Amino acid sequence: MPNYKPADLFMTGLGVTSSIGQGVENFTAALFEGRQNFAVMQRPGRQHDSSFIGAEISDLSCPERIPAKLWRSASFAGQVAMVTLQEAWEDAKLDLADPKRIGLVIGGSNVQQRNWIELYERYRDKVSFVPPSYGVSFLDSDLCGLCTEQFGIQGFAYTAGGASASGQVAVIQAIQAVRSGQVDICIAMGALQDLSYWECQALRSLGAMGTDRYVHDPAMACRPFDQGRDGFIYGENCGVIVIERAESAEARQATRYAKVSGWAMGMDANRNPNPSYEGETRVIRQALEHAGLSAGDIDYVNPHGTGSPAGDDVELRALRDCGLAHAHVNATKSLIGHGLSAAGTVELIATVLQMRASRLHPTRNLIDPIDPSFRWVQEKEICYGINHAISLSMGFGGMNTAICLQKI
Repeated sequence: MPNYKPADLFMTGLGVTSSIGQGVENFTAALFEGRQNFAVMQRPGRQHDSSFIGAEISDLSCPERIPAKLWRSASFAGQVAMVTLQEAWEDAKLDLADPKRIGLVIGGSNVQQRNWIELYERYRDKVSFVPPSYGVSFLDSDLCGLCTEQFGIQGFAYTAGGASASGQVAVIQAIQAVRSGQVDICIAMGALQDLSYWECQALRSLGAMGTDRYVHDPAMACRPFDQGRDGFIYGENCGVIVIERAESAEARQATRYAKVSGWAMGMDANRNPNPSYEGETRVIRQALEHAGLSAGDIDYVNPHGTGSPAGDDVELRALRDCGLAHAHVNATKSLIGHGLSAAGTVELIATVLQMRASRLHPTRNLIDPIDPSFRWVQEKEICYGINHAISLSMGFGGMNTAICLQKI
């Protein structure tokens, strides 16, 4: 067993809910099998004279631990948050921890849009009958209140918005909270961002979200880094990661999945959605330096990889110029879609699961890579040992993040 420094931090409890599987066990099996669940989206409030493609969660039931009254009062994003947090909570044995020393950071501040659109349409002509609960649910604290009430968290809770980088921003904030001694244990959640047709249409008009090009064959629509890509494809996802020190986890005999060895976060000073080569290279180099690693030490890259024509090109250029073209690369979004606020957290979980299994999941629809010189994992999984990995997330508004993980 390695001798870890007191400042070393680890990922312990994990929870994930996605379109290809609810729970870590089901999600893991689906990753390596290369499953997908892309279709023209059917959830109410997602279409309006449109045919947006996405990957929706097919089944979500209320666990016994969650009171039925609380479940009914929650939005879909809130229900998914509670289910996913419960898995991570039980995995990390957090019932044995002091609730006053547990914190919660939720990545994503505006995540219940579809719920609000449905409410607006239902009460458009009878505003005086708007449910009083809307006075709570529209606030950015709603998911915090929901989760802290259900799980008795008494340390702190807040949201951290970083657009599509929100999930990794939440993890970085959790890391810093534990390092500073603010809490002993911090939970990072990438919340499900519940898009309505308003957001889908706006994102398509921006040129970010995919078109109707593959509407008759939705399984072909999500294709990061492939010549046939034409924008990201949305996916319903939520991920939860528990961050703590070794001695804290050992006290409860909680599993340590990976060491968090380095991280970085930086802005482009740019409000617009276009990617920044300079911003991406800067956080990659800073995360490597923070981890005490050279680029040659990295075995595997889990990229942001959305399928955006501009984004994919810039990201590969940044990876190459940072010396990471030798590492194996796949794209988790090719299987689960782009979870926006949840993406960074779920993709860190996917990275850890691959690291522990010494297997790399396939990248669906990567038939004609835009840069074939990279070490792509294409249509079939491969066996490969990972000692050091880096995961990237970028968000509109100039947000860039990178996190390095080490196998233990």
